[in-house]
Amino acid sequence: MVGKVQSGTFEAVWLAFDALRRNKLRSSLTILGIVIGVMVVIAITAVINGLNANVMAQIEDIGSNLIFAFRFNFATIGRPPSEWFTRKELTYEDYLAVAQLPHVEAATTGIRIFQPQFGEGTYSVRYGGNRAKNAIVEGDTPSADKVFALRMKAGRWFTEQDNQRRLMICVLGYDTAAILFPKSDPIGKEVELGGQWLTVVGVGEKRKGFAGGKNPEDNIVLLPLETFRKLHPEQKDFLISVRTESPETMPVVIDEIRQLLRRRRHVPFDKPDNFAIFTQDAFTDLWRQLTGGIFIVGFAVGSVGLMVGGVGVMNIMLVSVTERTREIGIRKAIGARQRDILWQFILEAMTLTAVGGVIGIIVGALIALILRMTFSFLPATVSPIAVAVGFCVSALIGLFFGIYPAWKAARLNPVEALRYE
Repeated sequence: MVGKVQSGTFEAVWLAFDALRRNKLRSSLTILGIVIGVMVVIAITAVINGLNANVMAQIEDIGSNLIFAFRFNFATIGRPPSEWFTRKELTYEDYLAVAQLPHVEAATTGIRIFQPQFGEGTYSVRYGGNRAKNAIVEGDTPSADKVFALRMKAGRWFTEQDNQRRLMICVLGYDTAAILFPKSDPIGKEVELGGQWLTVVGVGEKRKGFAGGKNPEDNIVLLPLETFRKLHPEQKDFLISVRTESPETMPVVIDEIRQLLRRRRHVPFDKPDNFAIFTQDAFTDLWRQLTGGIFIVGFAVGSVGLMVGGVGVMNIMLVSVTERTREIGIRKAIGARQRDILWQFILEAMTLTAVGGVIGIIVGALIALILRMTFSFLPATVSPIAVAVGFCVSALIGLFFGIYPAWKAARLNPVEALRYE
């Protein structure tokens, strides 16, 4: 029995390949939808996997035991509630109180400006004839380097003395320095920022980008916090950042920060927080929501291709049953059972779609490779799981859409089939 099943299986697979060989154009058009569907899913999955790996690498680069406190959680998707913008800002004194909590290894606070209303509507940093546009301007405490594990390419970070004396100095991001000083050493040079002259004391190392390309945080001008407050007393929106002693103590520290801020901000016990505490998981969740949406769109496109391919396979198998009616009658006349005919045509359909799946996997992997080689911000990585799922789904499409033609072939009357011309 086993030998007969194996013989029938190999025969059906061989017949499917023979049909592909004899009707190349028809077979190619039949499995085109399968190829497109699997190709799209493989390519999109590869891109998303590569981007996710980059995001995880960036988070590991600065550490996973970070906690942030702000007026609201800005790592969210969708329109924020209007109540968020009526909340009172966190204060510098809040930061000092948080820094004294147990299990807090280091804490910092800062204020950042993304798009102030100067000149062209964004900050431009100038040196001579060179200008870095759209730069982020941020004031930080000297402890920021400990919290974020900042690394300097050249020069130094701020000291507490720099901060207290409100010195007109700055640290440039990697890209900002490269634009302003393409061929010279920036340390000790003066750059113009919003009509103010700042002496460059340091340049940060290049940071990993979320998508493998440039990181917006590399186009930044960092000032001592007190210098920043002197230049922009109107800016009061503090972000408090904390590094805990270990990832294990994060839940305890989060609870301590929440209780402390509720007391300081006089939040009644029956009212919700009027501030937000979040970790880097909020940013990874935000990223996964974005990539999840992209994957759903890609999967929908791929599913349409698979359904079209499945209908095409059903159609071509029905045509094949009609063309091979006499052959089916002969097979039944010499002893073939209904299940033998059924198994033969189901395997033929599955082979057709599986071949389409293999071609789709190969094309999708090639697209991922081309994207990886062409665009540094698309580090596509083909997942073995995606390959296995793509192949199995394509074969199952053949099973699903091949059942009816196979059932129709198996139900043919051998006498009538032998008379068919």
